[in-house]
Amino acid sequence: MATNLDTLVTVFGGSGFLGRSVVRALCKRDYRVRVAVRRPELAGFLQPLGRVGQVHTVQANLRYPASVEAALRDSHVAINLVGILTESGGQTFDAVQAKGAETVAKAAAAAGAEMVHVSAIGADEESPSRYARAKAAGEKAVLAAVPSATIFRPSVLFGPEDQFTNRFAALGRLSPVLPLIGGDTKMQPAYVGDVATAIADAVDGKAKKGATYELGGPEVLTMREIIETILAITGRKRMLIPLSFGLARFQANFLQFAPGALKLTPDQVTLLERDNVVSDAAKAAGLTLEGLGIAPDSLEAIAPQYLWRFRAAGQFQRMIV
Repeated sequence: MATNLDTLVTVFGGSGFLGRSVVRALCKRDYRVRVAVRRPELAGFLQPLGRVGQVHTVQANLRYPASVEAALRDSHVAINLVGILTESGGQTFDAVQAKGAETVAKAAAAAGAEMVHVSAIGADEESPSRYARAKAAGEKAVLAAVPSATIFRPSVLFGPEDQFTNRFAALGRLSPVLPLIGGDTKMQPAYVGDVATAIADAVDGKAKKGATYELGGPEVLTMREIIETILAITGRKRMLIPLSFGLARFQANFLQFAPGALKLTPDQVTLLERDNVVSDAAKAAGLTLEGLGIAPDSLEAIAPQYLWRFRAAGQFQRMIV
């Protein structure tokens, strides 16, 4: 009798924030997982997510088609999670999120593999954001090569190793005053574990082929509400100073070269000018987490489990209410 162990799933970008959750979800369902990354020697931490021999890492770079084709050899399903938040050298939005996605899709088609592609809410060919335009171009290229591909567009993701809630929690620990950019911009934060479950469901065949899903959490929150929630969880009282988009974009011209949590690019400011929520059309069509039978977890329910480390007294400090 056929089992999931007969199915080889190749995950591009499997060592990233979303990737490790996806690998874990696939391993729990007994799939064989091949993780294609640029630096396999740095992805050893993925091995304990499965049983002995279940997870195998290989070298692949989306800018080199031959390496992608080799990574997909004998694969039944290809999952593309590769994406970047900022550009650096040859790692541009177009190279990674548009041309890179096309490379994976063409290789998947040649290998006869099904495909799951992760994009982002806000992907739009007409967007003023280069990030959003590249995401839209990637979706178009994937569907052109693999019309049956399932596309997931998550809202901003949160979880233990994210670059979102941890970033603001770190800033709240460092400064008594926090700049607030796009305070009224609406977002629908999605828990990384829920999105990973949706991707694993697609591999199981539970998602509609050729469809585009929009994945958001149970709540629509403004940027101000999100930061206030993070500050309450970490027990920090901080003053929020609203910044206009114009001033924020001017500062980003310099902060794009800053390290760590201080980094801010002009394109990120542009993204903050638009709401990042699940559309009414996706809800009506059932192309959401709920449509897949997944009850999404809220920011307030999950974040305290890992943001406690930013509290002055650690996990023993009570939240501000």
